[in-house]
Amino acid sequence: MRPKTLLEMAGATATPPDLANCTVVVIDAQREYVDGALPLSGVKEALTEIAKLLDRARHLGAPVTHIKHRGKAGGAFDPDAPRGQIAEEVSPAAGETVIEKTLPNSFAGTDLKAHLDTLGRKQLVLAGFMTHMCVEATARSALDHCFQVAVLAAGTATRDLPDPLSDATIKAAEVQRNALTALSDRFATIVRDVGALKS
Repeated sequence: MRPKTLLEMAGATATPPDLANCTVVVIDAQREYVDGALPLSGVKEALTEIAKLLDRARHLGAPVTHIKHRGKAGGAFDPDAPRGQIAEEVSPAAGETVIEKTLPNSFAGTDLKAHLDTLGRKQLVLAGFMTHMCVEATARSALDHCFQVAVLAAGTATRDLPDPLSDATIKAAEVQRNALTALSDRFATIVRDVGALKS
C-alpha cells in the first residue's frame, strides 16, 4: 500500500498553486554555487528553470523577492566578491526586493515576514539553493508564519554529502530526493517544474 503524507491524511491535496496569486521567493541563487567553493549538481539546469519561473511571474505580475546570503569577507558568499553575487541569469529586475540573510532560514534575523505581509499574499513559490539547507529551512519556517508553500523541484539543487553514520558518500540526487520528500510530508507542495504551475 502506498504510504500517505501527513497532508494527505489531513485531507489536503498536493495541487500546484496559481502562480498569479503567489509570491515567488528565490533563495541564494548565487555564484558561490556555480563557480565558487560550493558547486552544486545540476545547478545550471536549476538556474535555467528559475529564469523561466521569473519570466512567467513577471509576465503575470506576481511579486518576486530575492534572498541573498551574506557571508564574511574573504569567505563563502563574500558580499564584495563575485562569488557572493546573484547569478546573472536570475538577477533581480528593477523594483524587485532583495533581502540579505546570514542564517539558513530566510525568515531568521530578516524582515522577510514583514515584507511578505505587505504584499498580502499567503502562497509562496520557493526556488533556489541548497535544497536540503536554506530552501528546506525557509519552507519549514514559512509554515510557522502561516504561509502555504510550493517548492519548484527543478529550480533547486544540492550536492553530495557524507553519511554521518557510515561516512559513505550520499549522492546529490539522493539528498535532493530526501529533502523534497521530507518537505512534502507536511511543509510544502512539491511542483516538478514551471510547466506544472497554474496560470
